[in-house]
Amino acid sequence: MKKLKHEAELVKEAIRAGVKYGEERGVVKFEPTDSAKEKIEYIYRLLVHDKVIQPMPEEQVSQQSMRHRLAMWIARQLPKDHPLLK
Repeated sequence: MKKLKHEAELVKEAIRAGVKYGEERGVVKFEPTDSAKEKIEYIYRLLVHDKVIQPMPEEQVSQQSMRHRLAMWIARQLPKDHPLLK
């Protein structure tokens, strides 16, 4: 798994977009006290459930792999000239 250039920033953007996605669908209401780990796991599983991203084999699912998968998902959503993609 090759690390993306701005992966940490992409993960933050993916969390923001994932929270918005989940709340707009009406399936979740995140609390300010929810940790980033909880949000990452919930967003990953929601996107897999909705068939937005491909699932990983369960034995490969880890916090690091979910972060990477979410960073790749948001990178494809951003415009080509976005600063995080340079």
